[in-house]
Amino acid sequence: MGITSPNRLAREKSPYLLQHANNPVDWFPWGEEAFAKARAENKPIFLSIGYSTCHWCHVMAHESFENADVAAILNASFVSIKVDREERPDVDRVYMTYVQAMTGHGGWPLSAWLTPDLKPFYGGTYFPPDERYGRPSFANLLRSIARAWEIEREKLVSEGDRVIDALRQHGAEKTSAASAMPDLTEAAGDAFEKCFQYYYEAFDSGEGGFGSAPKFPRASNLNFLFRVAAIQGVDTEAGAEAIKMATTTLQKMAEGGIHDHVGGGFHRYSVDEAWFVPHFEKMLYDQAQIAVNYLDAFQMTRRHVFLWIANDIFQYVRRDLTSPDGAFFSAEDADSIIEHGKPEHAEGAFYVWTKAEIEAALAVSSGALPTGSLADLMNYHFGVTAEGNVPQQLDPHREFAGKNILKQRHGLSDTARKFGLEVTAASDRLVEALAILKRVRDKRPRPHLDDKIITGWNALMISALARAAQIGFAYEDEAAHIQLDGSTSPAGAVEHLASAVRAAEFIQRELYDSSSGVLYRSFRQGRALVAAFAEDYAYLIQALLDLYEADFEIRWLEWAEKLQATMDRMFWDEKDGGYFQAAEGDASIVLRLKDDYDAAEPTAGSVAAMNLLRLAPVSRDGEALTQRAVRTLASLQSQWARTPQALPQALCALEYAMMPRRQVVIAGDPGSEDFRALWRETQRSQGPRCAIFAADGAAGQTWLASRAPWLGEMKKQEGRATAYLCEHYSCREPVTTPSALRTQLES
Repeated sequence: MGITSPNRLAREKSPYLLQHANNPVDWFPWGEEAFAKARAENKPIFLSIGYSTCHWCHVMAHESFENADVAAILNASFVSIKVDREERPDVDRVYMTYVQAMTGHGGWPLSAWLTPDLKPFYGGTYFPPDERYGRPSFANLLRSIARAWEIEREKLVSEGDRVIDALRQHGAEKTSAASAMPDLTEAAGDAFEKCFQYYYEAFDSGEGGFGSAPKFPRASNLNFLFRVAAIQGVDTEAGAEAIKMATTTLQKMAEGGIHDHVGGGFHRYSVDEAWFVPHFEKMLYDQAQIAVNYLDAFQMTRRHVFLWIANDIFQYVRRDLTSPDGAFFSAEDADSIIEHGKPEHAEGAFYVWTKAEIEAALAVSSGALPTGSLADLMNYHFGVTAEGNVPQQLDPHREFAGKNILKQRHGLSDTARKFGLEVTAASDRLVEALAILKRVRDKRPRPHLDDKIITGWNALMISALARAAQIGFAYEDEAAHIQLDGSTSPAGAVEHLASAVRAAEFIQRELYDSSSGVLYRSFRQGRALVAAFAEDYAYLIQALLDLYEADFEIRWLEWAEKLQATMDRMFWDEKDGGYFQAAEGDASIVLRLKDDYDAAEPTAGSVAAMNLLRLAPVSRDGEALTQRAVRTLASLQSQWARTPQALPQALCALEYAMMPRRQVVIAGDPGSEDFRALWRETQRSQGPRCAIFAADGAAGQTWLASRAPWLGEMKKQEGRATAYLCEHYSCREPVTTPSALRTQLES
């Protein structure tokens, strides 16, 4: 039920807040106006946090926030605040930490009740309109809290004080535990072994992934396993096992319903163990990190299917998540309108199919099969049935009755054999069928697009595209036959690099204040006022380092250096090391926290530690950057030493910090073939990481030498591009041939 005039959220730019602009709830955005009202009227705050593509956020909105009776309780007894967790991850982090500590779980929508000075005293996630799922009715809960505030106010205020003190003390104890840990090198080795053992024991050998349902594509898990393989060697027992766990997971994900076989990209997670029934939203940060996993899988195995899937992700992002200015939108919703002109929504409506819909769509295809029709081929390969292919235990409310989620049920060779085709011909016909289905699906009502541009998430995609460009250039001879949309095309290295550059230039132009060195968090119809957070800086610095190693334009290193200085100034914890999520000085943040879990996105500290180590060789004070990286990792030590699987990305940085760090400097013109031939060897190497720099004999080398004078001495030998492999502050004999460099890298 709506009201005749919009509430205050109508003035906001966030798609999530705008979705609630016509609620009868008297919503406030997060800010002083709401806080002042709570203080003046001595009312508790009801804080609701979510995001625009969140399915259960939609459910709670329809059930409760659009209900006039519920709104009347909220308006009378509370000051209600809406927060987009993507705009304000700092606010979300504080109250999510509280809810997780109080209830043992978290998620969105996040519901928290605060004192007027913003301290939480009760919280949870989704609350239904009546008692169900073991949860109280939302309206009854509101009445109970309002009554408690009237008669036990001092007790609730004291609870808020106690909660903040407890969370602050917990953080202090972690810091104390970290300072009491043994030598970092010894602890690192133990953590690496313990983390590998965890994945080995938790691995689902049948379906890939780790543990049971629900299954999330947590990219940092696979990043760790690929690092294990690189360190141990792909032919060792541990290296082979690590690759098996990672690639089996990626293969099963690609076959599953979590993969959008028709339009490309991956959905958020699977509710079952077999990656079959997804939660259908698509997030930019997932696309970016999953793409990197597939690129690593290709590099480790040279199986072209992994490169194909990475390109499938990039094609989806370029087509559906890219703004006209080249930046990347945040997400697509899980829900959509079922039919044009009607209001009913359903999760997955855009993506699921009846058998009749597939047969009608493919009836227009040309070319007969030796056995059966193109629809028969499609239905067999993807397990499509007339009654629908989602079993009732995975669909208790029968939302998918009669519908099919596409999941590869039979291997390509099996499908080809059944229909009397060669494998290549079967692949071609399946690609044709999927292209036809895409044209049909494009006529359906599309899911809501969150067209907010988030700095950190864009940076993750820039990194992925830069990595794709590196691999595309390095393996261009092999990548020339990757098929997309039924046409043979190169892997798109040039296009990937151009997309990465456009997005980076957008951020620099629209979300960066060069006079202050400060980044901003998001852009929609103009730059938002909220400054960026530590993760935005860390991800963007990483992206710029990756971009530099793809095109060797010195502007990326120059900007990365400036951003690192700003990040250190705004977020560094001088006392205990590590990076706070939020900058100091925001009175609305009652507790500054440091993330210590590499979840759907890695922590700022995990990424920043690696960035510092990559920047150190070309810093005026490389030792200071190295020590800052080590202190960052030490600040997380109580977590990764106890439960290393919580911080697999930090362990990747720890490995780099503890091992002798290598640099490859290539002297010559980065655009020349002899330079690129040497550079390709650095990309093909599966051994320890190398930081790569170009001694171009021009402005780039001048800038590098002004910070690291030893780089000024690197010259071409005998008129040819020359590579210098350096470690332990000394360099090996310069080489001019790829084979000689390969020998050095492998030794």
